[in-house]
Amino acid sequence: MAHTFSPRSILLCVVFFFSTNVLAISAVLGIDLGTEYIKATLVKPGIPLEIVLTKDSRRKETSAVAFKPSQNAPKSGSYPERLYGSDAIALAARFPNDVYPNLKTLLGLSTDDSIVKEYAARHPALQLEAHKTRGTAAFKSKATDKEDAWMVEELLAMELQSVQRNAEALAGPDGNVRSVVITVPPFYTVEEKRAVQLAAELVGLKVLSLISDGLAVGLNYATSRTFPIINEGGKPEYHMVFDMGAGSTKATVMKFQGRNVKDIGKFNKTVQEVQVVGSSWDRTLGGDALNYLIVDDMISKFVETAAAKKASVTVEGVKGHGRAMAKLLKDAERLRHVLSANTETGTSFEGLYDDIDFKYKINRADFEKMAEAHAERVGATLQKALNVAELDIKQLDSIILHGGSSRTPFVQKQLEKIAGGDKLRSNVNSDEAAVFGAAFRAAELSAGFRVKEIRISDGSFYSAGMKWTNPQGKPQSQRLWTERSLLGAVPKEVTFTNQEDFSIQFHQQVPTTEGITEMETKALVTKNLTATVASLVERGCSQPEIQLKVKLRLGIEDGEVEVERAAVECEAEVQEKGSVMDGVKNLFGFGKDKDQQPLKEGEQSADGEASESVSTTASTETATTSVDSSTTSTTATSSADAESAESSLVPKKKQLVAVPISFVVEKQGIPALPKADLTKAKDRIKAFEASDKSRRLREEALNQLEGFTYKVRDLLDTESFVAASTEAERAKLEKKASEASDWLYDDGADAPREELKSKLKGLKDIVSPVEKRIEESRKRPEMVKSLKDALGQTTNFIDTIKGKIAEADAYMSSLSASASATSESSSTVTPAPSKDAEFDGLEDEEASTTTTTTAENRGPTPPLYTLDDLTEITKLSTSIIDWLEKKLAEQEKLPETADPVLLAKDIQEKTKKLEKAGMDLAMKSAKNFDKTGKKKGGSKKSSKSKTKKVSTKTDSDGSEPTVDGENYIKFGEDGKGPSAEEIEEMIRRLQKEQQEKGEPRTKHDEL
Repeated sequence: MAHTFSPRSILLCVVFFFSTNVLAISAVLGIDLGTEYIKATLVKPGIPLEIVLTKDSRRKETSAVAFKPSQNAPKSGSYPERLYGSDAIALAARFPNDVYPNLKTLLGLSTDDSIVKEYAARHPALQLEAHKTRGTAAFKSKATDKEDAWMVEELLAMELQSVQRNAEALAGPDGNVRSVVITVPPFYTVEEKRAVQLAAELVGLKVLSLISDGLAVGLNYATSRTFPIINEGGKPEYHMVFDMGAGSTKATVMKFQGRNVKDIGKFNKTVQEVQVVGSSWDRTLGGDALNYLIVDDMISKFVETAAAKKASVTVEGVKGHGRAMAKLLKDAERLRHVLSANTETGTSFEGLYDDIDFKYKINRADFEKMAEAHAERVGATLQKALNVAELDIKQLDSIILHGGSSRTPFVQKQLEKIAGGDKLRSNVNSDEAAVFGAAFRAAELSAGFRVKEIRISDGSFYSAGMKWTNPQGKPQSQRLWTERSLLGAVPKEVTFTNQEDFSIQFHQQVPTTEGITEMETKALVTKNLTATVASLVERGCSQPEIQLKVKLRLGIEDGEVEVERAAVECEAEVQEKGSVMDGVKNLFGFGKDKDQQPLKEGEQSADGEASESVSTTASTETATTSVDSSTTSTTATSSADAESAESSLVPKKKQLVAVPISFVVEKQGIPALPKADLTKAKDRIKAFEASDKSRRLREEALNQLEGFTYKVRDLLDTESFVAASTEAERAKLEKKASEASDWLYDDGADAPREELKSKLKGLKDIVSPVEKRIEESRKRPEMVKSLKDALGQTTNFIDTIKGKIAEADAYMSSLSASASATSESSSTVTPAPSKDAEFDGLEDEEASTTTTTTAENRGPTPPLYTLDDLTEITKLSTSIIDWLEKKLAEQEKLPETADPVLLAKDIQEKTKKLEKAGMDLAMKSAKNFDKTGKKKGGSKKSSKSKTKKVSTKTDSDGSEPTVDGENYIKFGEDGKGPSAEEIEEMIRRLQKEQQEKGEPRTKHDEL
């Protein structure tokens, strides 16, 4: 018979299953995807908002990945070593054609874009080409020359995967990080956002949401603050986040306010709201642009040196040299950072170009003079954000600085010049505020966390609209959203007059150097519009009045157009149907008002005739055969007339009819990766990861083998190792270690992991037995002593119990021999109880005295064990003693270089067996004592004795029965054995009771 489960059991199993899975995947990650650095914050139960450190314990990772070419050609199925962050940048001077920094600026852009061309010019060693399907930037690597060019999204995916691995290491062995929120700049178009999402998808990361940099900083700012409640008369606060990073400059104006909203039931709650009201940016104004100023100055001064002129060095030649440019870029960034705190600095290069050395010096004044044009762009960015927000600088409560380049002295001077020094604020972490805001957003979107309720509204930042062709064949266009529109706002309903299937193209209006460019994002294609319109016409709709209405909104996660509903609507004439209540009224004769009007003279209701006929027929109970067929015909005819009359009286009314239509929404713009190409990209990233893992494991085996050879050298000089090993073992070990060491520096450097492990095992097979002898020799004396002590205690315990049993047996024999004399003595001393009812409640002091006297002479305490209880522990103790004596004798005959026969694990096992037997015996005594106490307590309760010292009492609070006012320990009631502390407590109380029995008792005075 199949086993069935109740619905409750199934529900509990489902809840348990899902709860365990939620706990397993509850960790979420916030990532601040910067141009120069990537920062990440982990949120997990027990780990609230903690920065994910790199393997070098740094709080941020340089945004770079490098392929380190192997000395030999890579084997089939293997890839070169990948390096990330500062390790990757360190290789730029040696392998400039395989180091990929600052990839964020290239996402979602075609190779014809000016930004991509500028990147290629600044990194001349990289082999940039257009992807064959998407037309976006891709790089051909010399280290992986057999592979297709790597898309920018694939390289960025590798960096995200490195961050993910670091986060999982922080989360612990059960950590599983799959959900992320990633920051993006406000100027990112739909294509650039899709590129970020594609990079995350390639490594199995689920993007919960994208959030703009400025809003992420604002969200972090709001987590520790409250703002005026606007529906209580408060005025909102306006703050600007000025974010100048390595690649760009952004200014975001936000409105901060509190609001009272309805909570569960009749209660209200206050929530905080952060809303983007305006934003502006400069895509090329950032730390990199300032670095390039220094690089250009370096090159111009370098070509003017005498050595460079002698070698006919040109500016173009230096800029086209990958290694020289890598060196210059690395030092230019360092010089710029130094100039933020110092007035002058310098650097030098050995063999910068064509083996020519170069020394360079720069001061802050010269640098700021070079950057005058850039300083003016700072003010323009700030002012444009205010214009979009329709605010004046005086209406801002503060300007919050964020980004490393915002600390540049001339940038802060420019901001103070525009806004005044009193508005500039550094009250957020200028490096980590954005990543903390992203992590807070990730926790908010995850079901596993409960955070402060802050409602955010991101901006669209670009105007967006749609295009279509009307029924007359003319192209139409309409703007749906402006740059101030909010993501996730109330949907917009758009009406179309098209009555045949058509398509709608949605686009973003993106400003470029050539003007406004309309970038297509999505297309809505109807599937059954024509058929739906035809069906409505058949239902009575007027064809000219039929309209298609579509509800549209901007998605809060990525800002893309979302179609919520598309339906054809019209007004059609339909008969007004009576309600259920009208039917009930008619049933009982309470029809509509027109039905209740009195009949005029000469009128007769057809319904009345029919009712009368039916009533007459129903009221007649006798069978009649004289009903004429003509009467039946007349009745039927009148009924049909009544229905026709009623139908003609029901009015028709116009009613709105809406029928949803089928449609599809297709992505437009840069072609998406075909499914086969997407799978291929994922597979080769996985293969790269597997290759890295295999390399790490091989390097670990190599390091272990190399370290073990050094350990062997030390062991051969150790006295304890020499004493425990034979001459032959040491000679063999020394030979093998020497061979392994020589092999490592020859062919072993490139040996596979299995061979390295085999060499290591060969050495350990010699060393391990000797180390075991040393360890056994060290542990054995102490463990043998402990076992002997345990055996001695067990023997003494057994002898003591046997003595008590013999003493109790002797006492019982003497007691039975004098039973009759004791009975007569008890009869004489104890008087007969009074038969008068009035004395029943009085104590009998003579009875009490007699009982006390009997208790004093009751002899030794009855033992809690029998001889049968001691059989098992006696046999075990004897067998262990015999085993120990035998093994000790065998061990003493062996030399120190022989493998021991008396092992520590065997001694430990015997000790545990002896301890377990003692514990079992103690538990048996405790249970026996508990049963004896219950029997005695029960007999004393049933008796009428009033002796206080030995009476069993129950406290009024329902506690356990006590003897002498103290609770005894109860075992086995919770299904568990007693602990060592409980057994010690039991023995202590038993000893106390025995002592009290030996003390003289004070007798009561007679009343």
